[in-house]
Amino acid sequence: MCGIVGMVSFRSGGINVERLTKARDLLSERGPDDVGIWTEGQTGLAHRRLSVIDVTAEGHQPMASHSGRFVIVYNGEIYNFQEIRAALEAESVVSWTGGSDTEVLLEAYKRWGVECLNHLRGMFSFAVWDRQEKSLFAARDRMGEKPFYYHYDDCVFAFASRSRAIYELLPGLSRDINMQGLRYYIEIGYFPAPLTIYNEIRKLQQAHYLIVNNDGITIKRYYDLRQTVPDKKLERAKEGDLLDELDETLLRAVKLQMISDVPLGAFLSGGIDSSLVVALMRKLSTSGVKTFTIGFKEAQYDESAHALRVSRHLETDHHQHTMSVDDLLTLIPRFREVFDKPFFDYSALPSMAVSELARGFVTVALTGDGGDELFGGYHYYVLLKRLDALFKIPSAFRKIPSTALSFLPSHKLKLLSQMLTKSDPVSAFAFTRSIIKDFSAIMLNDLTSHTEGIAEGFLTAAREFPKSLSATEMAMRLDTLFTLPDDYLQKVDVSSMAYSLEARAPLLDPGVVSFAMRLPETWKVRGLTNKYLLRKLAYRYIPREILDRPKQGFSAPVAIWLRGGLKEWAMERFNDKESLRALYLNHTEIIKLYDSHLSGSRNAASILWAVAVLVDFYRRDHLR
Repeated sequence: MCGIVGMVSFRSGGINVERLTKARDLLSERGPDDVGIWTEGQTGLAHRRLSVIDVTAEGHQPMASHSGRFVIVYNGEIYNFQEIRAALEAESVVSWTGGSDTEVLLEAYKRWGVECLNHLRGMFSFAVWDRQEKSLFAARDRMGEKPFYYHYDDCVFAFASRSRAIYELLPGLSRDINMQGLRYYIEIGYFPAPLTIYNEIRKLQQAHYLIVNNDGITIKRYYDLRQTVPDKKLERAKEGDLLDELDETLLRAVKLQMISDVPLGAFLSGGIDSSLVVALMRKLSTSGVKTFTIGFKEAQYDESAHALRVSRHLETDHHQHTMSVDDLLTLIPRFREVFDKPFFDYSALPSMAVSELARGFVTVALTGDGGDELFGGYHYYVLLKRLDALFKIPSAFRKIPSTALSFLPSHKLKLLSQMLTKSDPVSAFAFTRSIIKDFSAIMLNDLTSHTEGIAEGFLTAAREFPKSLSATEMAMRLDTLFTLPDDYLQKVDVSSMAYSLEARAPLLDPGVVSFAMRLPETWKVRGLTNKYLLRKLAYRYIPREILDRPKQGFSAPVAIWLRGGLKEWAMERFNDKESLRALYLNHTEIIKLYDSHLSGSRNAASILWAVAVLVDFYRRDHLR
């Protein structure tokens, strides 16, 4: 796991090595073990290394091929690099310098070019400079675990693991706000790739590569899960056979991701996903497994008792730190530092806390990320399944239950009423996923009239799906393409790398993803039971009475903080009329919304926190 940064200029003048060095060192937490820099003419590549595979100097980057033609900077892990190495050796004689996956990746690109991406099982973002063709090739992993930000104009291409490094490279680059990205953020809390908060910076989308040379830039998708059709024959498969296949597929993924030359452990919440990953690690390990949990003194936020029961059953070397939820407030300055653009997901705070705990014992931690999106874990998948039939009847007939629900006192039922007014299942899903819900008045007309809402964005993406998909299957696929990479995986990447910890997600292995995409909905959401097949597999390893409990997940009491410990901080930002106007936000409506939150008549914590973080970012980034 590392930090990468680089630049290619197609105009006269060389690389400013001082700026490149400073940009590289802005990524120091991503790679504390080694530094490197390579420049030639108008090209410069730099690297910060967290040593995990081949911790010797033979893994140093930037790394040149044996011929000297290609130079690579790379962030991530290729878990099957030993298999690829053997395949390369079978084709011809290869002279290896060391045992790193970086050298294998470089040789694979040299041999197969773009096709090398079809051989990789891992998480990665990397760039290879071809000194002969004067061309840069860059790629990002299939699921979007590792970040790749870039700027391109007719003369300059710059890239980095974080956008702040690009601004260090190009200090004159505009910081103008991207209105479409801003609209999406306000509605859903993150910036769907390729958009960012800035006009001048983009994110390379998951499963895409790009090529830049003097003729311009080309961006293409190399892997596409959008058109995968669930295998209807599997609806009649025997449950035991499917469980055996899933067990074998997951076991292989976990085994691959346990390859490490440094200490390794796992996050353990006590939920289905992380517990199953730890169980498989325990099955494969001969020396035990270290597990890590953050506990809270307040029972309503605490998962540590569940995690401890799982740990005792699996006999792991368990490490737990118990804190008050208010102790998380001490992490906010660090949160503001490492998330260098607005980031709404406040579960990043406990994610940072558990990463800090784990880094005291290990360098690598496996997680359960991806299980919900691939196997049907979220409650609204069950809701959409139950409501799917309603969206097949004319909207006029849906007005009757919608109107009835709107008169009930429960705010959740009122939101359900609004959901039923949507014209199609994708728009209904967008409403459930939205953090703005019925607070759209906080956006000024200048923003809404020049941009599209997230529902339109999701509808555009859904047009690429098979027509046969159910509402629930479409929702899972949209989460996999949007929420997973641009919210959850970004949260894990930044939170863990803030403490120089590498986080790995076995459930996102290509074999597991392929199995999940082929699996019909009935094996994911059945009745009121979510994550049906994955849950049944977990029962093979851990008793049902230990695992079965309401889904909780990492979170933080932001609703309470906004009425207490963060009230002064939030109010200062909500009253910054100049910044709000620059962000196309309505000061009067935000204050009205905050007053209703303070009174307890509405819980608007998500959108209020998102706005406060946005204003905080803008003040630091634009009003310096």
